[in-house]
Amino acid sequence: MSSKKQETYKPDPRFKIAHKEALIGIALAIFNFIWWYGFAYGLGSRPPEEYTYILGLPDWFFYSCVVGFILMCVIVIIITKFVLKEVPLDAEYTTEEESQKP
Repeated sequence: MSSKKQETYKPDPRFKIAHKEALIGIALAIFNFIWWYGFAYGLGSRPPEEYTYILGLPDWFFYSCVVGFILMCVIVIIITKFVLKEVPLDAEYTTEEESQKP
């Protein structure tokens, strides 16, 4: 056997961050789908004669597509600014580098 000391496996701490952020992304996608589906099929299931219009668009379309898009943009910006972390993509990453950041 070699005289080198065998290294033990240490999981990269970036994987924990990546998994958390992936779950946040999945939750956002599910929320967006529920919002869209709820308004599109909830309000859109009425006969067209009963539609109300907002800015010339049927209310179901306005709430599901226009408001939903604006809401998702705002939510993604807030989550990106305050929840997600920037991690270095260097091959050699240690927690010491994390503690040295201001």
